[in-house]
Amino acid sequence: MIKVKNLCVQISEKQVLDGVSFHLKTGEFLAVIGANGAGKTTLLRTISGLVPISTGEVFFQDVSISQIKPFELARSGVIHVPQGRQIIPNLSVYDNLLIGALNLGLSTDQIETQVSMQFEHFPILKERLSIAGGSLSGGEQQMLAIARGLMMSPKVLMLDEPSLGLAPQIVLKIMETLKLLSQQGLAIILVEQVAMLALEFSQQALVLKQGQIVSFGESKKLLNSPDLVANYLS
Repeated sequence: MIKVKNLCVQISEKQVLDGVSFHLKTGEFLAVIGANGAGKTTLLRTISGLVPISTGEVFFQDVSISQIKPFELARSGVIHVPQGRQIIPNLSVYDNLLIGALNLGLSTDQIETQVSMQFEHFPILKERLSIAGGSLSGGEQQMLAIARGLMMSPKVLMLDEPSLGLAPQIVLKIMETLKLLSQQGLAIILVEQVAMLALEFSQQALVLKQGQIVSFGESKKLLNSPDLVANYLS
């Protein structure tokens, strides 16, 4: 689904990603973990076309996407839910969801079907349907941000720190939903600072350190690896 080949990225002459390679299969849940400044967010932003590639290449369904504009990539099925949620606070929950379906050419019935699907994933949003997005709790805003991304029927969903600042029970609900979505065939790349949480719910994981992959494999094996803490924290 996604293939990253020898990816290198420089920002302001600093090497942020250095030779990163991995692949993501249909329905696979990949966690990306590492200390602050390891290059996790840059990796997502590069895949989604927001940061230019220095060398290397990114493929989506075996087609190079290195020169595709971010909005075109999103329409193709690669959706990025950034850190900080970035919902539109003055719009209602319903209107925020509708933004996710803009320019997709969906009929009214298809849009309403998509909205109903998001209520199945996050029932609390149905209760908040007419409330302004900015009035929601932090956890509800994160659910709304994810649901807005899902409105585009993605093939790949990338999320950056969805647990940041949220209560544990809300984080658990979000992670359980992501795991269910992956079991239904959605490929997921999750950047997460809480390493143990990410490893618990994902299938595969890679550990970034100073822009390089230091560990890559099954999440359960990495969870029990004596080297993980050293690689992650140092």
